[in-house]
Amino acid sequence: MRSDSGGRLVVVGNGMVGQRFVEALRERDVERRWQVTVLGEEPRRAYDRVALSSYFDGVDAAALDLVADGCYDGRDYVLHLDESVSAIDRVARTVTTGRGRTLGYDALVLATGSAPFVPPVTGADLPGCFVYRTLDDLDAIRAAALRATARERPDGGAAPVGLVVGGGLLGLEAARALRLLGLSVHVVEMAQRLMPLQVDEGGGALLRRLVEELGVTLHLGTFAGGLTAAAGKAGGPMGATLGDGTELAADLVVFAAGVRPRDQLARDAGLAVGARGGVAVDAGCRTEDPDVYAIGECACVEGRVYGLVAPGYAMATVVAERLLGGDGEIGAADTATKLKLLGVDVASFGDALATADGALEVTVNDPVTGSYAKLVLSDDASTLLGGVLVGDASKYAALRPLVGRALPADPLAMLAPAGGAVGAAALPADAMVCSCHALTRGAIDTAIDESELTTVAEVKACTKAGTGCGSCVPMLSTLLAERGVTLSRALCEHFEYSRVELADLVRVENITTFSELIARYGQGRGCDVCKPAVASILASFIGGHILDGERAALQDTNDAFLANIQRNGTYSVVPRVPGGEITPARLIAIGEVARDFELYTKITGGQRIDLLGARVEQLPAIWRRLVDAGFESGHAYGKALRTVKSCVGSTWCRFGVGDSVALAIHLELRYRGLRAPHKIKAGVSGCARECAEARSKDVGAIATDNGWNLYVGGNGGFRPRHADLLLTDVDTETLIRTIDRFLLFYVRTADRLQRTSAWVESLSAGGVDGLAYLRSVLVDDVLGIAGDLDVAIERHVAGYEDEWAAVLDDPARLARFVSFVNAPDTPDPSISFVTERDQPRPVLLPMPIPRPAVAPELAPELADAALDTAQ
Repeated sequence: MRSDSGGRLVVVGNGMVGQRFVEALRERDVERRWQVTVLGEEPRRAYDRVALSSYFDGVDAAALDLVADGCYDGRDYVLHLDESVSAIDRVARTVTTGRGRTLGYDALVLATGSAPFVPPVTGADLPGCFVYRTLDDLDAIRAAALRATARERPDGGAAPVGLVVGGGLLGLEAARALRLLGLSVHVVEMAQRLMPLQVDEGGGALLRRLVEELGVTLHLGTFAGGLTAAAGKAGGPMGATLGDGTELAADLVVFAAGVRPRDQLARDAGLAVGARGGVAVDAGCRTEDPDVYAIGECACVEGRVYGLVAPGYAMATVVAERLLGGDGEIGAADTATKLKLLGVDVASFGDALATADGALEVTVNDPVTGSYAKLVLSDDASTLLGGVLVGDASKYAALRPLVGRALPADPLAMLAPAGGAVGAAALPADAMVCSCHALTRGAIDTAIDESELTTVAEVKACTKAGTGCGSCVPMLSTLLAERGVTLSRALCEHFEYSRVELADLVRVENITTFSELIARYGQGRGCDVCKPAVASILASFIGGHILDGERAALQDTNDAFLANIQRNGTYSVVPRVPGGEITPARLIAIGEVARDFELYTKITGGQRIDLLGARVEQLPAIWRRLVDAGFESGHAYGKALRTVKSCVGSTWCRFGVGDSVALAIHLELRYRGLRAPHKIKAGVSGCARECAEARSKDVGAIATDNGWNLYVGGNGGFRPRHADLLLTDVDTETLIRTIDRFLLFYVRTADRLQRTSAWVESLSAGGVDGLAYLRSVLVDDVLGIAGDLDVAIERHVAGYEDEWAAVLDDPARLARFVSFVNAPDTPDPSISFVTERDQPRPVLLPMPIPRPAVAPELAPELADAALDTAQ
């Protein structure tokens, strides 16, 4: 029987590529010519290995599952898990499984993937050594990390150490995982730079700096020479010796030095393999045996093995077509990569390392903003060959589809931070937008037109674009907009209005309750999206305590308890410390509270003290002690002003030219409790040395010889952005008046969960100079609203009350703070602690970190902002 005429099909492997192949065949084989049996050696169904590290962010294994409901029906499509294949008999056309079963086939697809490469390091088989490949591997790493953090240490305080061997994509993912698990991380890489296969020397230098700033110790240009078992107490740190002679003590070691094709099954069956491994296949993914195919990381396509998922998906589609009589072939594989590694955006595409003859390189290296961008051009500077982006990969979605095409604009303009030359309009119809699903711009445009799609969620559901690696999602929004589709700004299904429009309705018509607003302008009963948003709007414009009346039921968990919930179910308490200035008496009071309630104590990046581990029934007692000592709520739980960070300024510093502490205290007390679309952070530096990092804040002031420079729109969150210079050399009165107006204008006009950074950028849309527009509104009063903004901020200042103190004075509000309504004095028995570094540390529950619900049709920046609030 010809292998393209139907019959029995056996697929060996149920990883990402193997599962994609099954889906591609099901979609095309409507006549069910093939009876498919899939054999997976793991006990789990196919899961998303690209998102493997999200497992340490609280995403559970079920959320990573890739198998759609109904994919395996037990008849035409059958999946056997925890069953490996031990042998192939090509003559009899059978496979033998590890359970001793023999299955016949008319066609065989090998999707066995790859195996972690463990360098020949002495001691690599010690109990504390792991690889980073499967969910089981991650469970083992987590367990070892927990044992290490709980272990008593002779020095009493040093954090446990995790050593990662390998500084490529997987190595940096592993490093991030170990940091999340509380370890001090060292990374060893033989090359002279991180990610040597994707990033060039310039990008590698910046990447190194950014990673080291995160506290990761790098050892580049060397290797792991050997590991020795712990001396003395069993289970203690291993000894690690590097090639340059460096000696480390490591509690656990993760090998992430690359992968090797799993081709042993094919070798044993007599099939040809590549010079460096991998089952040898032609452009149709067929081996020398016409009935056997190989796809994914186990395949060597015309001499090359691809270790990325996009080429594997392309192979899966080709074989599905071949098995139904088609003649598809693998073309030039898309090896583009875009990831956030240790919080740093990194992307490469095309000929990123400029290997083509005569290739030209155009680079923009900005160490101030922490970004590096390079475009690789043909020798006549007319064609884009590839590129590298580090620190800011926002242009990746627009640049990658242009590889191999004529440049649509000057390359420097394409890389400029504010450059708008690259967009959907520059992409021809045959440009690949979604490489995971091989979807061109033309195919997506056609789907939008024919199916009348109006949201990103609808485009995803109709075309599958954006459901793979997700890097093309921003481009989908752009394609919708450039096809003339007006994207809905409705807050949710219960309101047809945006957050800005609802804020105007509340303010202008003096609406004071959610029930009144939804009765007049909405429908239904509301949801987890609109209720907290409206609660924030009411707090911004109407005032009053957020736990009064029906408002209490609108709040999310943090606002409902005036404290930040932590991953083990306890809460953190953060008293306000304006400007970071604190008296010894108050410092002692905080210490006594932490001691008496056995709280974990940490100084935050915003110059405050975080007290973690409080049970909900303990919160009022803790607040009482703090309020009596002169403290108030720091609003660490709210979408409100958090902190105004300062240096010591001209009072103490020999370089200071302005009193940064006095200004910071004034600003923090002025804007405390101001509710906003998102959290607000500010900073004041006493001179250009910028020790308060004011330019990474939503609002930043830097003293000059002639007054103050005002910066706005900075953000140190998921999408770091330096603030823009709005005013120079202004006096203190002008500075404060402008900040007043800036914050109130933001509160009134920003979208839900939109940081000031994204809001400022949105003002520059359509060719408008956003900063010039802000100056015209806030300084020149072109909209005629300055007086209204001034009155509104004074009303806020006059109406402020401490939310903690207000709860303590109200028995009805106090009644909310219990773990069990029917047993108010009973603590939650599931919460427990151990002692580490002389402080309490939570014993984590076997549950994911609470994550905010983010509607799939929300713009990417809103999704990022929602995730930011969970940190």
